This record gives sequence, C-alpha cells and structure tokens, in this order.
Amino acid sequence: MSLDACAEIVRRGDPDRFLAVMAAPVAARARLVPLYAFNVEVARAPWLTEEPMIAEMRLQWWRDVLQEIAEGGPVRRHEVATPLAEVLGPDEARLLDSLVAARRWDAYRDPFEDQAAFDAHIDACFGTLMWVASRLLGADRGETALRDLGTAQGVAAWLLAVPELRARGRAPLPDARPGAVAALARRGLDRLAAARAARSAVPAPAIPAARAAWRAGAILARAAADPARVAEGRLATSEFRRRAALLVRSLAGRW
Repeated sequence: MSLDACAEIVRRGDPDRFLAVMAAPVAARARLVPLYAFNVEVARAPWLTEEPMIAEMRLQWWRDVLQEIAEGGPVRRHEVATPLAEVLGPDEARLLDSLVAARRWDAYRDPFEDQAAFDAHIDACFGTLMWVASRLLGADRGETALRDLGTAQGVAAWLLAVPELRARGRAPLPDARPGAVAALARRGLDRLAAARAARSAVPAPAIPAARAAWRAGAILARAAADPARVAEGRLATSEFRRRAALLVRSLAGRW
C-alpha cells in the first residue's frame, strides 16, 4: 500500500501534523505518516454516524487491527492498516489501544465526569500518540516529558474544537465557566513548561514527533488571557503565522 494515500488522509484530516511531518526527514516521514493517518481514521470514526453502536463497531475494527499487529499474525489489508503494520511493533500496538478506547467518548453525548476524566482522555488521545510517534523514531526515554508535551498539544487542540463539538451536541469541557477555561489553559501551559524544562530527557530522534506540538503554546496563552475566545472560536492565528512558527522551529532544530 502506498504511503501517498496515508499522506493525503493526514493532509485533509490533520493539517497541523501534516505540516510538521513534511518538515521532518524522509525516513521519519515514512514512519510517522501511517501512524498519523491511523489517528485521523480513529478520530473521525465516531463522527461518521449518529448511531453509537455503529461508532463502537468502527472503533472495534481498529482495536482488532492493533490486536493483529500485537500478536504478530496476518493483518487485514487496508490503505492505512497495512502500512501501519509495517512500522508498528507489538508494544506500540498495545499502547495505541488506549487511544482507540478513549475515542468512545465521541460516540456519546455524556459530559466528562470531572477534571480527572478529562485529563485521562487527553493523555490517552494525545499523550499516547506523542509517545508512540517518538518510539517509532527510536526514542527509548523521555516518556514523561513527551506525554506532557502531547497533553499540552491536546488541550490546545481541544480548546480549538470547542465550538464544533458544541455544535455537534457534545459537552466538551468539564467546566465551561470562563475562569475554569482559563485555568484549564494554564494547566496546559504548565505541562508545556514541564516538557520544555525536561528537554534534555527527550532524545534527538524524537524531535520530528515533538515538533507536531508547535502551536500549543500560542493557543494556550491566548485562551488563558481571554477565555471568551474559546467559545467564540477566536483562538486560531493566521495561516502565515501558523506556518512561520513551524519554520522557525524547523530551522532551529527544536520543538
């Protein structure tokens, strides 16, 4: 199966990660593109239907794929599953199962029980993806810092998505009051600061994966300063500033 199909899925479904991966070395792209395409397919699976049981079946299909990879047996042929099986090891497949399981939240309209439930969801969906992406590039340490970075990225992405999630009938935040939203953004900034403080613990091969979080700081800072921007959908920056921020990090060899 061609990587081009996976790249197109990422380009259409996850433009931020697509830009980050295209700035990575070719060898890193070949490993990250199938993973990010898998993430797009899993993230959108619950939204392709209004029926929770059908959404559960779609997610279970991906859990079955991961189980096939984890067990080392034949893996069903699919434009994403096939290249994913070529880059994913058994341990990484088992880690990603928690990501798929967390996406069950999107199939229903129940709010998060509390802040802890929200935090667990973000870590499963974003922290796990960041750690697995880093492992695929050869990282064998730095999990705490990379999960902190992934969580900061996840909170930023979640705040960006709040208007759309509400339009689809979801209750995306454990507490939607302005003060609580600002506090949530500050928690994300704290995780980002923790990741940067532990920069030395992140091995060099993980940098292309870590760079996918390049927008997190600016988004979280805007949400913390003016939480009304979240509900109003005013967190995003211009396309020029978005691309320029990534370019600066790429040229500097940092994240």
